[in-house]
Amino acid sequence: MIAPKLTLTAALAATTLALGASVATAEKWDMPMAYSASNFHSEMGVVFADKVREYTGGNIDITVHPGGSLFKGGEIKRAVQTGQAPIGERLMSSHANEVPLLGWDNLPFLATTYADNERLWQAAKGVVNAQLAGQNLVVIYTCPWPGQGFYFKKAVNSSADTQGVKFRSYNTATATFAAGLGMVPVQVEAAELSQALATGVAEAFISSGATGYDRKVWEQLGYYYKVNAWMPRNYVMVNKGVWDALDAITQAAVQKAGDETGADCSAKSESLANWYFEQLEANGMKVEDASPEFLKELQAIGVTMTADWLAAAGADGQAILDAYNAN
Repeated sequence: MIAPKLTLTAALAATTLALGASVATAEKWDMPMAYSASNFHSEMGVVFADKVREYTGGNIDITVHPGGSLFKGGEIKRAVQTGQAPIGERLMSSHANEVPLLGWDNLPFLATTYADNERLWQAAKGVVNAQLAGQNLVVIYTCPWPGQGFYFKKAVNSSADTQGVKFRSYNTATATFAAGLGMVPVQVEAAELSQALATGVAEAFISSGATGYDRKVWEQLGYYYKVNAWMPRNYVMVNKGVWDALDAITQAAVQKAGDETGADCSAKSESLANWYFEQLEANGMKVEDASPEFLKELQAIGVTMTADWLAAAGADGQAILDAYNAN
């Protein structure tokens, strides 16, 4: 009877040690995100975290921090690059001022459907990922916003109505649009938009219906003009050193979670696009197509912006457009 008891005791001890080792090797990752917890990008970030936890058997446990609560939007990329956070999400084109190539998704009126936007991402993916790898980042998944349109306090029919308006910009492209329309660009993060509008720091901006809904901008603004200028993408990035330290099985599990979440996030974005317009209207905003005159002015600015981007992005930028137009 003694031997079986010892065997059972040894087995229990071995199991305890194994569980202890599993807990000890589990990695806890903080994931800063710039947008509110109710925004679909942040909601999908939680879905991604759950999938990673499941697919890695709990070896990676991600805590999502939405709304710029851990790092402000403008700080997230740097935080991940330097290892202050192992993973994070950011609007890719917000880095176009430092790396022009990353403005690939802000080329006006080029890819304005979800299918075309996906084709554009596939054309850009290789060179973009190589660029970010050189900045110590690995892209896990991306997700598009609905098409971008203009929010104003007053009715706007052309640039004659926009002169001197303080315009919230979030990247180089939006600042360029503002200047082209005689407006004054003001850099404001999404988490700070409501306050900026309430205090008069900003009076107008370009974004999707999602941002207007999340920030309840009907409290300060009255008009939304559907322009569908472009469909920018957020991306989830991992510090390359952290990524390279993972074994191949864990990398595959995290990537599987990313691939699934990216596809689901894109589908959710598309399903919500018109719903956001309905919510803006339900809360008193006028949601209209831009006037032909205003749209013509925007398209002219867009041609110049694309030429400027190609000059700044160089051969890699041209390669993206060539690959996109070839498909």
